[in-house]
Amino acid sequence: MSNKACIIGICGGSGSGKSTVTKKLIELIGRENVSVIEQDSYYKDQSNLVFEDRIKTNYDHPLAFDNDLLYEHLKMLKEGREIEKPIYDFSIHNRKKEKEIVIPKPIIILEGILIFSEANLIDIMDIKVFVDTDADVRIIRRIKRDMKERGRSLDSVIEQYLSTVRPSHLQFVEPSKRYADIIVPEGGENEVAIDLLYQKIKSLV
Repeated sequence: MSNKACIIGICGGSGSGKSTVTKKLIELIGRENVSVIEQDSYYKDQSNLVFEDRIKTNYDHPLAFDNDLLYEHLKMLKEGREIEKPIYDFSIHNRKKEKEIVIPKPIIILEGILIFSEANLIDIMDIKVFVDTDADVRIIRRIKRDMKERGRSLDSVIEQYLSTVRPSHLQFVEPSKRYADIIVPEGGENEVAIDLLYQKIKSLV
């Protein structure tokens, strides 16, 4: 058994079902054995911008993320050191002042739409998973999530999807599928794929 944590990257488009796959893996592995890192927590600090300018940021572009900090935190967790993870507030499009302490556990799940866009992030992952879900399902899920959990209007969600989410998905997310070790069709509904992934994780830790 390795002394270092196993890092599992779960990538896929917005609304693809990454969180559902993560949740089902946690149920199988046990919450006490898993720490979850969301790439969304590592959106760059934008305290230097007024709100009107922050909402113009393309949050579906690799440059929107502080991937250097994310990589450093993953290295620390892999080596058994705790981190102070940023907390992102989607209602103000900026980080909160508070941070969350994350302690290292045998399994680290890294979840995000663009985690396969950086070579160092790809290299530090032990298993790379791409959740592949049809675009119509993803947009419906995104609309429901953003209106319910992030306080967005229907018009704003549709506008963001057409202007940045869809183009960035086609440019960055979809091509990154080639880096995946495992592709999970139809998100968390594919029990066979999730069970195979679980068996692979058990063989590594």
